[in-house]
Amino acid sequence: MRRSIATVCLSGTLEDKLSAAAAAGFDGVEIFENDLLASPLSPAQVAERCAGLGLTVDLYQPFRDFEAVPEELHRRNLRRARHKFELARRLGAGTVLVCSSVAPEAVDDDALAAAQLHALADLAAEHGLRVAYEALAWGKFVRTWERSADLVLRADHPALGLCLDSFHVLSLGGDIAGITEFPAEKLFFLQLADAPHLRMDVLQWSRHHRLFPGQGSFDLVGFTSRVLAAGYPGPLSLEVFNDVFRQADPDRAAVDAMRSLTVLEEGLVRAAPGTATHRVPPPAPAPEGFAFVELAVDAESGTEVARTLAATGFAHIGQHRSKPVQLWQQGDARVLLNTTGSARAAIGAFAVETDDPERSARRATALLAPVLPRTRGAAEADLTSVAAPDGTAVFFCRTGAADGWLGDFILSGAPGPDRTGVSVIDHLALSQPFDAFDEATLFYRSLFGLAPEHDAELAAPFGLVRSRAVTDPGRRLRLLLDGTVLRRGAWAPAVPDPQHVAFSTDDIFRTARALRDRGAPILDVPGNYYDDLDARLAPDPDLLAALREHNVFYDRDGDAEYFHLCTEILGSRVFFEIVQRSSGYTGYGTANTPVRMAAHRAAHSRNHIARTARE
Repeated sequence: MRRSIATVCLSGTLEDKLSAAAAAGFDGVEIFENDLLASPLSPAQVAERCAGLGLTVDLYQPFRDFEAVPEELHRRNLRRARHKFELARRLGAGTVLVCSSVAPEAVDDDALAAAQLHALADLAAEHGLRVAYEALAWGKFVRTWERSADLVLRADHPALGLCLDSFHVLSLGGDIAGITEFPAEKLFFLQLADAPHLRMDVLQWSRHHRLFPGQGSFDLVGFTSRVLAAGYPGPLSLEVFNDVFRQADPDRAAVDAMRSLTVLEEGLVRAAPGTATHRVPPPAPAPEGFAFVELAVDAESGTEVARTLAATGFAHIGQHRSKPVQLWQQGDARVLLNTTGSARAAIGAFAVETDDPERSARRATALLAPVLPRTRGAAEADLTSVAAPDGTAVFFCRTGAADGWLGDFILSGAPGPDRTGVSVIDHLALSQPFDAFDEATLFYRSLFGLAPEHDAELAAPFGLVRSRAVTDPGRRLRLLLDGTVLRRGAWAPAVPDPQHVAFSTDDIFRTARALRDRGAPILDVPGNYYDDLDARLAPDPDLLAALREHNVFYDRDGDAEYFHLCTEILGSRVFFEIVQRSSGYTGYGTANTPVRMAAHRAAHSRNHIARTARE
């Protein structure tokens, strides 16, 4: 099964797009007309460039507003088509895409449309080409795949077939069951795009919000498996209109696109074992939680973070044998402090527990995750790490193994008794560059089998914040991704987008008292929040008083409850969160985020002013 990508998916000149597609491993491309028109290369030179890159030109597109029009306009359309077919032949494209008409002159007459499409196919055949007819979801009369299929069969020409586009079919909630019965010899082309579920004009939805497979909400496995079951022999081709992708680095976007097709093909094999695809990566071992999180710190922030860890009940139990990295632990929650860089406290890496780290690493490599170079001392664990889209390093570990990563540390102590009730890492919150948000979703989804949930858009103090959680079915590995469209300078003095590490406790108030007694820098929550909480959720008065006293946030989903408190910002962007979940609560207290952000900014500004005054 070949893989293709439309040039409209990528940013840059046509030459940039072709190079990026080839470097990512695509077999072919769809040449989008606008890209060709803006290129200094002639069609023949584009064909030569593609051949040199190992790419076939699988489709030239789009040819618009052809069928069901008055005779005079039909003659002009045929003249226009002749020019485009000659161009497509020079490009080396065997198929031209024709979209259902949106022309104001078009009439609702299937017999006329079929006759004119037959004439178009005659002209295409003279040029040695085929015509793939596609129903636009906003077509004037032909909007569904069923009606476009009827017209193709009615026109009855060997050079005329159907193009099925997942967006146009699924955005309208189309019935895809009948696709398997459509004649295979009439299935000329397949275009794939995912998308989030949005309530908006379908044209605007299509032009701005398509995604690569696995990044949205469409059932692309179900759709594609039906097209393949019908006997479709052509490539899996991506056609994604997305404002962000078309401004992103084309090489990176092309890799993201290739990863999406790899994951889609993996889903097709699971749905129908024996499906002929590329070699799919080894299956993802089930994640078993976090082995550790590593914070990059400098001398000043390292002291501040270490002091807060100690106040939170963590013990400094070891030092790395060859690197300036400290190991802190409480319960099964482990934090590494790495002073090799210049960051003023940021999440630089995290490690995932898996029973087969080698298989996890092979899967990551097969999914085109960049492997990070790593210096390794004698007798130190051979750990593989890959780069997430935001640059965070992701490790694969089996902590209990005889040759595991803990052996890299000279242990000078033990976690000791339960100090404050912290037991494990509940989740990590990672701020994403806006143009990497959907890429990050697919990255973690594909590497670990995580599923996205709890999408939210928050009216935060400094603009809209987009939030999405990804987690495994057992909820042992939880990641909270967030990003902003535009950041107006620093989020607070010397603070870029914040990140946090959330630790779990079974008794939030016991932990809160312990943190207060130990001098942890607990974030002050404004009293207005608790007044509103009383009005909205009417918690028991004693509970409300305890929440207020200990600066604990609260959320509820039915009878399931969630408690969380935060430290102030440590260094430049990191803070710790302590959470308690009751059975059945799967969220993250997202509704409290705007209040927490404002409180963090106020606290950090006060601290910044005080520090500046001292200096």
